[in-house]
Amino acid sequence: MEKNRLEAFSDGVLAIIITIMVLELKVPHDEDVKALEPLLPVFLGYVLSFIYVGIYWTNHHHMFQATKQVSGGILWANLHLLFWLSLFPFSTAWIGENHLASMPTAVYGFVLLMAGVAYYILQYLIIVQQGPNSLLAAAIGRDWKGKLSPLGYLVAIPLAFVNPWIATTIYTAVALTWLIPDRRIERILVG
Repeated sequence: MEKNRLEAFSDGVLAIIITIMVLELKVPHDEDVKALEPLLPVFLGYVLSFIYVGIYWTNHHHMFQATKQVSGGILWANLHLLFWLSLFPFSTAWIGENHLASMPTAVYGFVLLMAGVAYYILQYLIIVQQGPNSLLAAAIGRDWKGKLSPLGYLVAIPLAFVNPWIATTIYTAVALTWLIPDRRIERILVG
């Protein structure tokens, strides 16, 4: 099957996810800059989640640039990924509204973990379908960031009950590692 509809659908879902997240930023009723202070936790949660959605969008885009066709299994794996990503607005709002309370912070990490697992499953199924010598398989290589990210979430989730700031720092550190441009797939496609 062609991949165009999967890519278009995924792009639409990710755009809706970002839209839902930004709607949680309520406009203050006061014109004073101090009226923005209560919004700071919600805004910071939005920024972190926006970065994560952006990371997934760019990596998804690159992954499908190296994918020739999709199967039914790949379609379902993609929906599985979109399911976990669609929980970003909920977990982002919960963590922001409760000012980094332990349970919302742990749930946020769990959603991050499951999105990472879902992405790995999707990537794995594409490589299985396309073969071990496919463009994607060659581009992924050892994938140290893909392996360290879930480990970071697994460490951060229980730490959310010790100190939510430590867990949030780990979530942020993982996101920052993904902001460093990853040119593996681009190099393979151009080369």
